Amino acid sequence: MTERPFKVLGVQQIAIGGPSKTALRNLWVDLLGVPATGTFRSERENVDEDILTIAGVEIDLMEPIDPARSPKVHEPRLNHLGLWVDDLRAAVAWLGAQGVRFTPGGIRTGAAGHDVCFIHPKGDAGSPLSGEGVLIELVQAPAELIAKG
Repeated sequence: MTERPFKVLGVQQIAIGGPSKTALRNLWVDLLGVPATGTFRSERENVDEDILTIAGVEIDLMEPIDPARSPKVHEPRLNHLGLWVDDLRAAVAWLGAQGVRFTPGGIRTGAAGHDVCFIHPKGDAGSPLSGEGVLIELVQAPAELIAKG
């Protein structure tokens, strides 16, 4: 294995899905008091989400636009974990060369405007390494976070 050309800098987000954001908002916003800071909706990604932020970490409350269609953002309920990385392109290239499987779509702009790429929760014959059951979002860190490094 060659030297890793990137560094994980911290947790960027935790994404929680449910059949309806109403119950999730009741817990996270109304009862716990986590501030809502934005929304995101994507037909292509089958998601309608509220974005909350606490201590610099996003908590995304997601419901499917169409529960019968994939991706099923409400299954599992803890949908994915996002990690800040200092060099997303280097991370994807290096991890891919190690046999890590990524979800379709490659590097793209995510809900918060950062470039993202997802490690698939399950490996396959061509790329046997995976998130071991967990969908992991790699997120390109902004320059100010990289500088704190």
